[in-house]
Amino acid sequence: MKHATHLAWLLGLALLASAAEARQLKTEDKPRQRTGSVKVVPSSSEESAAARAQRLKRECRGRPNAGACLGHAS
Repeated sequence: MKHATHLAWLLGLALLASAAEARQLKTEDKPRQRTGSVKVVPSSSEESAAARAQRLKRECRGRPNAGACLGHAS
């Protein structure tokens, strides 16, 4: 019984080693592709930063300084 346990352990270790080697070979075979940077293009209907600041200043007048009005309320 003792020999069967040792044999099972050795077989398990051999399987793990071969799986690790196969994974390493897979990653070495494929050349890494470059990931390009993503450029965000604003929508034509999007408001500018200056227009947003003016709108928030106008809409948040007299409101609590919280949420969307944080920093824009008077």
